[in-house]
Amino acid sequence: MDVSVFGTGYVGLIQAAALADVGHRVLCVDIDPNKIRQLQQAVPPISEPGLSSTLEENIKAGRLLFTTQASDAVEHAELIFIAVGTPADEDGSADLSHVLNVARQIANLMEADRTLIIKSTVPVGTADQVSATAVEELQRRGKGSLKVRVVSNPEFLKEGSALVDCMRPDRIIVGTSDDEARDQMSDLYAPFCRNHDKLMFMDNRSAELTKYAANAMLATRISFMNELANLTELLGADIEAVRKGIGSDPRIGYHFIYPGCGFGGSCFPKDLRALLHTAEHAGMPLKLLRSVTDVNDHQRHILFSKLKAQFPGGLAGKSIAVWGLAFKPNTDDMREAPSRYLMEALWAERASVQAYDPEAMSECRRLYGYRDDLHLCATRDDTLEDADALVICTEWKNFRVVDFDTLASKLRARVIVDGRNLYNPEQVAAAGLHYCGIGLRHIVPEALRP
Repeated sequence: MDVSVFGTGYVGLIQAAALADVGHRVLCVDIDPNKIRQLQQAVPPISEPGLSSTLEENIKAGRLLFTTQASDAVEHAELIFIAVGTPADEDGSADLSHVLNVARQIANLMEADRTLIIKSTVPVGTADQVSATAVEELQRRGKGSLKVRVVSNPEFLKEGSALVDCMRPDRIIVGTSDDEARDQMSDLYAPFCRNHDKLMFMDNRSAELTKYAANAMLATRISFMNELANLTELLGADIEAVRKGIGSDPRIGYHFIYPGCGFGGSCFPKDLRALLHTAEHAGMPLKLLRSVTDVNDHQRHILFSKLKAQFPGGLAGKSIAVWGLAFKPNTDDMREAPSRYLMEALWAERASVQAYDPEAMSECRRLYGYRDDLHLCATRDDTLEDADALVICTEWKNFRVVDFDTLASKLRARVIVDGRNLYNPEQVAAAGLHYCGIGLRHIVPEALRP
């Protein structure tokens, strides 16, 4: 099938690559000519496993094309994805201006019926707004006889495994009341349903809410475990034992019950704020989800609090090694990452940071530039030179195995603050290190006891 995609950000580019990889002919349009030139050379603007090779293969095969000309994209395909950004306004609501502008632009250019597929994460009722915007533009042009079908097709991608998620989805949510659009979406996604039918059809508003509800549920599980972990420390219990105990219940399971230093990224924080705003506007404040965000706001500062508690004399002049800058592994995304809250708090205390991340070093430099209190190191071990303490913000695989004796010899204060509970506290303490995890018993080595 011929498909066009407006927007080559994270969602649009992943969707386009996956559709092209199963044989569809996909044309992507973006207003940024530099990005388009890079993409035509199979250079993605984001770090995502497998994406670069998938782009290269499908560009060479002629199934994946890129342009800055919206008219080409509208002419190319009857099925047109809208995958542009919906940034948060100051009140937390989603800014739909980009989505509605694209809908208006498509209606201004189309000379035949088109199906608009909303892939962007949007509030409930957006499909109605997109439809009304397109119809209004067609009537203005005197093309009111043309038909615009609007489909809600939210994404459920996880950064770091987004391409795999798109190629092998758990479910494909499609919101539409149009029989022809339903048939088109069935044909479009048929290659992804070979083992069993993963398509779930519903009305537009239910599809839009499903996206927010899914992220809200996952965020709730994370905040629940984080709050429980903080209580666990006060009670002298072990959150890892508790996690295994409750996770063994099949009604609960092990997914998303790992305590840590708070959730970040582009989805959970923004989507929770948007859903809270929608609920407030509807006259039904969501008290539970408000608490979820409050817990996460507190948890974002837990690493700094734990670290500061180990230095009664203050952190001024201290050098802190930081492992992990991205908000999660296998991405370079630092949006609302725990590392940012930690580093900015350290700088406010006049401490310096020596940081390493396998993917996010360039992004960190872009965000913070060159400054005397930030040193980006070539390897994780380089961060330990002349460091007073180590803080782990991201659970990259190459942080899981370490030589604790080496850490004890390098870290001047012999302190590790682990926001991801990567290590066994007894093993760390045996090497003479003070290990502070999330919800774990603090074991202070004899040599460090007062």
